[in-house]
Amino acid sequence: MTITDVLLCVFGVITLAAGFRVVTTAHLVRAGLWLVVALGGLAACFLVLTAELVAWVQVLIYVGAVVVLLLFAVMLTRAPIGAGENMDRRRWPAALIGGAAGVGLAAVFIETFRWRAVDMNSVQPGTAERLGAEVFGSWVLPFELLSILLLSALVGAIVISVRRSAVEKR
Repeated sequence: MTITDVLLCVFGVITLAAGFRVVTTAHLVRAGLWLVVALGGLAACFLVLTAELVAWVQVLIYVGAVVVLLLFAVMLTRAPIGAGENMDRRRWPAALIGGAAGVGLAAVFIETFRWRAVDMNSVQPGTAERLGAEVFGSWVLPFELLSILLLSALVGAIVISVRRSAVEKR
């Protein structure tokens, strides 16, 4: 095993453990903070795999924006932040569905790659210029549709929050 393999395994274990804590903690804010650790571990995995651009996009967009948006949404909607005793948690169906999804993803992964070694001499290295040309060239329509979808979700969250706070004031 090389140092790359060891680092990838270490960051993978950290990411999996943090992901497990995200779904098992009863505190919503702590779940958000564990999500930061999980997404940071995934960014570290990308760095180990020399995908620096993807790692920094992971940090900036997911850790920097999505988690902050999640925490602000919790604070703006005045949702209960602490552990909820009245939460209905059915653990066995959730574990069964999660396990089935994990097995299904592992089967797809194994079937797709069949544990073959990739000849790195035949693969052209990716650059930010090539990625930008692909995203804003042939993938510009899905990119714009996604931005419209995210904008409409943000507007919808604001409308729901304003309506809820107006009802609470009455």
